[in-house]
Amino acid sequence: MPAIGFDNQKYLTTQSEQIKKRIAQFGGKLYLEFGGKLFDDYHASRVLPGFEPDSKIRMLQQLQDDVEILIAINAADIEKNKVRGDLGITYDDDVLRLIDIFRGMGFYVGGVVMTRYSGQGAADAFLKRLTALGIRCYRHYPIAGYPSDVQHIVSDEGLGKNDYVETTHPLVVVTAPGPGSGKMATCLSQLYHDYKRGIRSGYAKFETFPIWNLPLKHPVNLAYEAATADLNDVNMIDPFHLEAYGKTAVNYNRDVEIFPVLNAIFEKIQGTSPYQSPTDMGVNMAGSCICDDEVCCAASRMEILRRYYTACAERLRGKAGDEPVRKLELVMQQANVTPEICPAVSAALLKAETTGGPAGAMVLPDGRVVTGKTSDTLGAASALLLNALKAVGGIGDQFELISAQVLEPVCRLKTQYLGHKNPRLHTDEVLMALTISALTNPLAELAQQQLPKLRGCDAHFTVILSDVDENLLRRLGINVSCEARYETKKLYHK
Repeated sequence: MPAIGFDNQKYLTTQSEQIKKRIAQFGGKLYLEFGGKLFDDYHASRVLPGFEPDSKIRMLQQLQDDVEILIAINAADIEKNKVRGDLGITYDDDVLRLIDIFRGMGFYVGGVVMTRYSGQGAADAFLKRLTALGIRCYRHYPIAGYPSDVQHIVSDEGLGKNDYVETTHPLVVVTAPGPGSGKMATCLSQLYHDYKRGIRSGYAKFETFPIWNLPLKHPVNLAYEAATADLNDVNMIDPFHLEAYGKTAVNYNRDVEIFPVLNAIFEKIQGTSPYQSPTDMGVNMAGSCICDDEVCCAASRMEILRRYYTACAERLRGKAGDEPVRKLELVMQQANVTPEICPAVSAALLKAETTGGPAGAMVLPDGRVVTGKTSDTLGAASALLLNALKAVGGIGDQFELISAQVLEPVCRLKTQYLGHKNPRLHTDEVLMALTISALTNPLAELAQQQLPKLRGCDAHFTVILSDVDENLLRRLGINVSCEARYETKKLYHK
């Protein structure tokens, strides 16, 4: 049984109560910015063991009739084909996925806001696609002097240039595929346009991280810095909160920078601002629901290490530069994180050294470490997956889960008929073969039944995995990291 560090039921109760209080603070219309992932916040579930990825949407379901959802996406993220690390899909595809999920749960999706739009070709293509699908689209433009030139921002030449979204529900939730998508700017734009139309509205923020009532350098907060290393986000003491109340609270640079703008907008709309600090804007109760700080600290350190390996691999792929890696090295130093905290790392490297080929290792729920090596028929990921299923199911190494009579014909099919040069089976192919074997082999059926037990396990590989293997392992809930090294010296890797 994995260690639990977070009381999710307490969180659902206290967080929903806090949101309802904030809604009552503003009459008529509230724009609620949802930071992080609204539907499947896997980062939160990894660093706060016990947090359910769908907690936020479950809270919103209690207010479903009053909720309208807007999805913001940064045009630059579409242009550079940015990918969600936890799901392995691009941000624009995730917008479509989110719309389907929200509609399937009975929520009304008001439209998609394209932020920082400046005529990017990929953004235009996506807007055309959305329009063809019957989804309302809106363009928001870069604003000169943002966020420091308040007079220009709060003007018809600033926020006034943006398209206005005519919403129909009292609670407008603004969400996005990932950070840096322009959620707050979307809310600010709506506040300004409402003011111009004589509509009274308010703003609040639901941001899980950083957690305002944890220390600045707490591993949970440092894990947030690691998750946003490509955005140059920095956790910091909220200076406005300290000045207003004499109390220390943790926030981050973008919220602190934008707070004077938000104040200026509120003062134009209502004469005074309802908030004294960026922390006041938030409704986050996560810090009050941590029930085992040690468990959350350990989980957060593991997350920081995984983020570091991911950044190194992305740099090798040419999808990131040196800066995120340097930032993560600093975060690792602050959180006292080294590769030694993950037993799978040293086990995988040792296996590769002794076998002379790519290898992997996984830490099982009971703390045991299993390894897998590359063979003529199986890649390292496939071998590790089968070995892990054996170990969790109590199946001895001497027993065969998939016979050579099944494996070898599939390998021949790949090379002789499907044009693959590599005969080794990927993890998805191995699971299919395991399923077929389970029809006649009780041990294969037993192994297959162990798959849910691997959720939350940490696995490390000595080479960068194929997209197929990495995505499948993530779908199984396995936390994957890899050395920044390709299996071959070829220039093209797919």
